Amino acid sequence: MADPDWLGRQPEGPYWSSDSRSIYFLRKRAGEETRDLYRVDLEDRQASPVADVDRGAADAPGGNWDLERRRRAFVKAGDIFVRDLETDGGLIQITRTAAYEGAPFFTATGDVAFEREGAWFVREWATGLIWQPFDVRAAEAPETARANEDLEAGYLERQQPRLLEIVRLRRERDERREEVSRERRAADPSRLALPHYLGKDVEAAGSWLSPALDHLVVRQRPGQQDEGLRDRMPNYVTRTGLVELEEVRMKVGTAEPTGETLVLLRRGDTEPTALDASVLPGIADDPLAELREAARERKQQRQAAARQDQADDAADPGEDGTDEEAPEGEAKQDEPEPRSVRFGLVSFNRDGTRAVVQAYSTDNKDRWIAAIDFEEGALRPLHRMSDPAWINYAFRDLGWLPDGQTVFFLSEETGYSHLTLMDTVTGERVQVTEGPFVVRSPQVSADGSHIYFEANRDHTGVFEVYRTGTSEAGARELEQITSLGGLNSFRLSPDDGKLLIVHSTATRPAELWLQETGPGNAAVRLTDTVSQEFLEIDWAAPRFVEVPSSHVDRPIHARLYLPREPGGGPRPAVVFVHGAGYLQNAHQGWSSYFREFMFHTLLTRRGYVVLDMDYRASSGYGRDWRTAIYRQMGTPELEDLADGIDYLVAEHGVDRERVGVYGGSYGGFVTFMAMFRRPELFAAGAALRPVTDWAHYNHGYTSNILNTPELDPEAYERSSPIEFAEGLEKPLLICTGMLDDNVLFQDSVRLVQRLIELGKEDWELAVFVEPSSWLDEYRRVLKLFETHLKP
Repeated sequence: MADPDWLGRQPEGPYWSSDSRSIYFLRKRAGEETRDLYRVDLEDRQASPVADVDRGAADAPGGNWDLERRRRAFVKAGDIFVRDLETDGGLIQITRTAAYEGAPFFTATGDVAFEREGAWFVREWATGLIWQPFDVRAAEAPETARANEDLEAGYLERQQPRLLEIVRLRRERDERREEVSRERRAADPSRLALPHYLGKDVEAAGSWLSPALDHLVVRQRPGQQDEGLRDRMPNYVTRTGLVELEEVRMKVGTAEPTGETLVLLRRGDTEPTALDASVLPGIADDPLAELREAARERKQQRQAAARQDQADDAADPGEDGTDEEAPEGEAKQDEPEPRSVRFGLVSFNRDGTRAVVQAYSTDNKDRWIAAIDFEEGALRPLHRMSDPAWINYAFRDLGWLPDGQTVFFLSEETGYSHLTLMDTVTGERVQVTEGPFVVRSPQVSADGSHIYFEANRDHTGVFEVYRTGTSEAGARELEQITSLGGLNSFRLSPDDGKLLIVHSTATRPAELWLQETGPGNAAVRLTDTVSQEFLEIDWAAPRFVEVPSSHVDRPIHARLYLPREPGGGPRPAVVFVHGAGYLQNAHQGWSSYFREFMFHTLLTRRGYVVLDMDYRASSGYGRDWRTAIYRQMGTPELEDLADGIDYLVAEHGVDRERVGVYGGSYGGFVTFMAMFRRPELFAAGAALRPVTDWAHYNHGYTSNILNTPELDPEAYERSSPIEFAEGLEKPLLICTGMLDDNVLFQDSVRLVQRLIELGKEDWELAVFVEPSSWLDEYRRVLKLFETHLKP
């Protein structure tokens, strides 16, 4: 539980050099938060630190290539650089300013475009001139503003020009001066183009410039947004000795989701064109109509009951409940209005002739891919994916093939994330991967012949690198590139010839590996950063098992830790519940729960069997596994945990009466649900940084799964542990942090008050004012199990 530096400080954020001859990565400096830059020269494959004086000459991650792939533009320390391979890899600095410049790319004519403080600029390669193709302002056009001022003018303002000629003349002169200024600006090619006005009470929330420089797409939202109900988190241990308050996230459902619009701007035409989202198929459907009607009826019943208590108001008109405001601001209507949407990134092809965008309904039920028709100024729908539970935002990859007409994207339509190619002109789609496995992180080769990706095709817990062809004439079967086992992610080299692989196993943290592209090549390790101290410890290696399920026709994948010695008689066991819900922990790579991995080794040495299950809700197993918890969080998970106990008893000699459970965050929530709703399952439980009431959690995560409390109170009440606290019968440890801005301290405080009011005993609250208090926390968890699970 010590500072994880002792593990060895593994490589972070690795990336390729522009010439594909070296690899860079960051490594934490021992005892500090500072990260140092390292470089691996592929000639000798030795990693060496890059001195601070030499960092300016190094490449940076990300960036974009020109059409000939001879120059690469990227951001470093907030400035724009270009690596020119035609000049022996020379590095050219484009900007050096106090402002942050980002998102550089090459235009269709080979110039460099970049963004600075919300505006786009172009640096001409031949002349060095920097100019601004669009001047965008979130305000009304001057003539519109004057017209509105005239409409809102009071009597005195209307009287002045009617009576006094000088007032009329001044206004006419001002208007003429503005008109001449606009005409001269429009006629002079050395001047900035006339501004585009978006209107008042709006704000730009991102913009995308066409490589042809003729169009700009702006995502905008209302300037004033309801921020909902937000908590304040106190910090008691501060430099000043005074309590400091920090405003934290909004509670779910306390503000109406803010929709967005896309606006198309054209050079040479100052009139913005709103891209009408009502053309998206099914956008006027209301997947939550039944819940909305039920909520409306509940509100009317509450109001009727209140009126019954106020007899003196009973005769007031309009009290039959038929004209009450609908829940969450949804007005009753004869014709449904389009649902509000939010937009993802706009993606242009390389010459700027086509663009696509993803749109998401704010009720989380639909995702659309649409082309932007520049001529018509309209969205042209290409694809719709709907989910009666919620859309999985993890698989939102969307990009172009080099032909400038075909896009690739990921979709869960078949029940698993798979790769699809789509012609943006004809709309024709081809799914190029299929089967009961997950595809993620696609990357197109520079020549466009292949798409590389990660997939768990052969085992749910093993992600290898694969590729597939893109041409209709070429082979589209999956080619497995890596065979390392464990967990693997990758970066394709700029020259398409090599893979930089981040590889880990269940008992060894991630290192960097190198492999030639194409099947059949062997990978070689580039880094060796794991400490000798770590390697010398005899860690308990997990077994990867399939727990039979009594509720679904698929097994529950899990990590199983067994004691070295068989021991005599039935043994105690601990079930660990991972956090996040949508997370995979029964994979065969290094876990982000490395502290728990070490704790499980300690438990096995003391005779415990440990089971770490990827219960329903976990990632890596497809759509149905993910959405099993829709409107019933805590129910499928407990069913899976119960099956896990049956498995331990039947297969590994575990004493059913001596099983404990623990987990953090979502795992703490599941621990509560187990201790409150199924008290017969576990002899003791430890809930760490736990969610106790989903109505107090954030909006983005919770509304996906449970909708909102006003709309779907039954889902919240059946899913929140605080509703079932009366079921506590066994010893319970609650460990919570006071400086947790995700799962707030208030969650545990409210539950503690509920337990006190219910007269419950055998529970304990441990409060931590410092987030790094891991050792104290796990000592308490161990003590709980040693006290209540040992004979």
